[in-house]
Amino acid sequence: QLQFVESGGGLVQPGGSLRLSCAASGFTLDYYAIGWFRQAPGKEHEGVSCISSSDGSTYYADSVKGRFTISRDNAKNTVYLQMNSLKPEDTAVYYCAAYYRCSGPPAYWGQGTQVTVSS
Repeated sequence: QLQFVESGGGLVQPGGSLRLSCAASGFTLDYYAIGWFRQAPGKEHEGVSCISSSDGSTYYADSVKGRFTISRDNAKNTVYLQMNSLKPEDTAVYYCAAYYRCSGPPAYWGQGTQVTVSS
């Protein structure tokens, strides 16, 4: 059974940083592309970032380019999202997800972790 345990969310002031972690179990990360999507209240979910399983290529939504960095540690079966220069519009529930390819929809995802950016 595929499972994700996300952590690292919380309340941060604008301009601050957070690092989200996603520990996977029940499968090996290197079989899937892994990424994050988010959903803010009243909005559609938005793909944030993804890292491929084949060559480690990374993809970012335009709204987070230059501020967020995704990385994976296959030995620990964990993926990370470093979020810097956070803005109030980054406030959302962030979900870790496995994709068959970064350009496709998420195939499996976790319970999510809340990120709130507010002064």
